[in-house]
Amino acid sequence: MKIVRDLDVKGKRVLVRVDFNVPLKDGEIRDDNRMVAALPTIKELLNKGASVILFSHLGKIKHKDGEEAIKEGKTKNNMQYLVDHLASLLPGVNVSFCNDLRGKSLKETVSALKPGEVLLMQNTRYEAGEQKNDPELAKEWASLADAYVMDAFGTSHRKHASTYGVPEILKAQGKPVALGFLVEKEVQALSRCVDVKDEDRPYVAILGGLKVSDKIQVIDSLLKKCDKILIGGAMTYTFKKALGEDVGISPVEDDQLDYARRCLEEADGKIILPVDNIVTDAFKDWTIKKVSKEIGPGFEGMDIGPETIKLFQEELKGAKMVFWNGPMGVFEQSDFAAGTIAVAEAIANLPDAFTVIGGGDSAAAAAQFGFKDDFSHVSTGGGASLEMIETDGKLPGIEVIRD
Repeated sequence: MKIVRDLDVKGKRVLVRVDFNVPLKDGEIRDDNRMVAALPTIKELLNKGASVILFSHLGKIKHKDGEEAIKEGKTKNNMQYLVDHLASLLPGVNVSFCNDLRGKSLKETVSALKPGEVLLMQNTRYEAGEQKNDPELAKEWASLADAYVMDAFGTSHRKHASTYGVPEILKAQGKPVALGFLVEKEVQALSRCVDVKDEDRPYVAILGGLKVSDKIQVIDSLLKKCDKILIGGAMTYTFKKALGEDVGISPVEDDQLDYARRCLEEADGKIILPVDNIVTDAFKDWTIKKVSKEIGPGFEGMDIGPETIKLFQEELKGAKMVFWNGPMGVFEQSDFAAGTIAVAEAIANLPDAFTVIGGGDSAAAAAQFGFKDDFSHVSTGGGASLEMIETDGKLPGIEVIRD
């Protein structure tokens, strides 16, 4: 695959699919990490004399829910909120904005763009055809550019017009397509977790979160690659119930019990479950909180317990590679953050280990508790990182770039 550094783009217009899906509150950006992450690719193209057209989705537009829902989604997720901040991140660069995603105005704005300038297009999801990979929409966007760069890892597992249709068309036309620096870094790190070398063993995966059903394929894939899988979070209770244990009022996916039972049998000791939990008598407004090896009637598991923390720390000792996706408990509440903090700290303190956080809540927790910089790689795409593990490294938005 070509990387952005390989491109000769002097005097050319380059479409760059970025991930500017940043959290907004009343039009104000709450976290600009995704915008900052795209800067190396943008600056590389500007320094090479290209004019850069950026496009991205932002939030959700519910096209199936009628005009009012569409209007509300567009008002809330207007890409124009990002323009001034993007300009501040690119001092000395002329940054403009086009509200239109089709038609004469867009084409004229793009034609007027000069080398060294940046144009930010409106939210791609304003168009209903974006998520359907509408061929006409992809054709119109592809007509704007001489080259395409994919730098939105968080959406690389989606076969959308902006992530798949456009580069497919440009490649067929013989125009250059490439990965940006952010996606290159993601591919290099996560490929190591997929194609495991002997020097990266023992390889330990840690999975948490709410649902087993969200992680069936990744569990199946990791069982073939890992030496151990440590499981925490609410998905624990489905496995516990499958073993015949009482899990009280803890969340359980009853339709996944057969899978959980079969998974544990096939794992042959590779899967390590909690041996104790922090439990309460309610999720909110609880009156009783205690450590318990068994979750009795009327109680709910909220975090892994102190013995499990010691067990997980022991299992992590000597690991040469770790992949972590999913918190160990309800870490958003300080009373139930100890398990997630302990796991993050144990991974962060591993000597000479390659450690990866697969995005999502784990990345948020690592940042919140001050461990983010202690990991070898923190993915920008939770869903994409999991799918990359599931599919042995093959994501549509990346494969379409491959020669």
